[in-house]
Amino acid sequence: MAVSPESMPEKPLDFRAPPPSPIGTGRRSCVTNDDVLTEFLEHSLRVPDLILPDKVFPRQKFIENPPRVDFQSLKSTHSDAISKVLDSIATIGCFQLVNYGIPRELTKTALATAAGVFQVSPEKRAVVTRSPEKPYGFEEVHHGEEESELSEEFVWGRDEILEQGMEGIWPLGYSKFSEKMETLMSEMEMISEQIVQTLRENSVRKSMYEQENVGSVCYLYKHCRIIPEDSSTLRYDVIRMLIRGVDFSHALCLHICDGASEFHVYSKKGWVSFCPDEDAIVVTAGDQIQALSGGQYKHVIGRPIFKAEKEDCISMAFLYSPPSNCNSIIDFIPEKGKTISLTQQLIVVLILTLLYHFLAFVSQKF
Repeated sequence: MAVSPESMPEKPLDFRAPPPSPIGTGRRSCVTNDDVLTEFLEHSLRVPDLILPDKVFPRQKFIENPPRVDFQSLKSTHSDAISKVLDSIATIGCFQLVNYGIPRELTKTALATAAGVFQVSPEKRAVVTRSPEKPYGFEEVHHGEEESELSEEFVWGRDEILEQGMEGIWPLGYSKFSEKMETLMSEMEMISEQIVQTLRENSVRKSMYEQENVGSVCYLYKHCRIIPEDSSTLRYDVIRMLIRGVDFSHALCLHICDGASEFHVYSKKGWVSFCPDEDAIVVTAGDQIQALSGGQYKHVIGRPIFKAEKEDCISMAFLYSPPSNCNSIIDFIPEKGKTISLTQQLIVVLILTLLYHFLAFVSQKF
């Protein structure tokens, strides 16, 4: 039996959204200056050229050796040693010091005695491991890190807790080692004080600056293994020094690094290298010097590098911070006539106004 169209059920309405209209590709823009718009779109839609980290990583730059400055000449006002020191600290942040008066035998003995520090077993070192509460002692070693393969580190200072801890784990050798370090540290402090005094007397800008007196400390490094010429460990060393720096604020750092193949000087702008002289102490400027000078002098971090050495080598870095009440603190603001600040002027005006009203009240009453 045929079904009539009138008896068939009505088809429900379809409410689906219509398909999107195609975008015309051949239609020209109605913008008047179509060439400018086209150029803008091409540049804005272009994938930018990415700069990878290895392209912006600071490259090593070899420079001529910093000037050799005769320490005894710094005491003479007619010597060119002073100008060498000022120019070298302002440009690369370091210079080499010779004829400083420390017996070579004392330095060698201290280095040889310091080797015994690193012979203490790892189990015993835990007692004298550095922490925020204990700034002196052995640097904590994280196994598996590349740094532990490069060097070991020990920070010495005039600290009773350090002395007690080291006497407990190294009773036979620490007293002799500490005695040598105390003698050498005293010599380094006298040299540093003379250099800071020279900077104070010959600086263009002067200002008073207060800093916490943390005293002098010494970083001892045991350079553990050969560093290949093409190794990435040098790059790792740069990153570590730029990020970490040193833990103690200081004015100067005096480096004893006999036998070093290179000396690296790190700053925020990059790093440079040179070959230090055998008999010279490398002097680098600290953060206090840069802060005191308002940026005139350059704060850098120095690090000796030993390559192709058959035996482990020891280097020392003496950090000097002048006492807070010492006249050697540098004054770096341009000397001008004494001025009164705006706050002081307002206080004086207020006092004079109150005094005037008081005198007027007294004269009316009496």
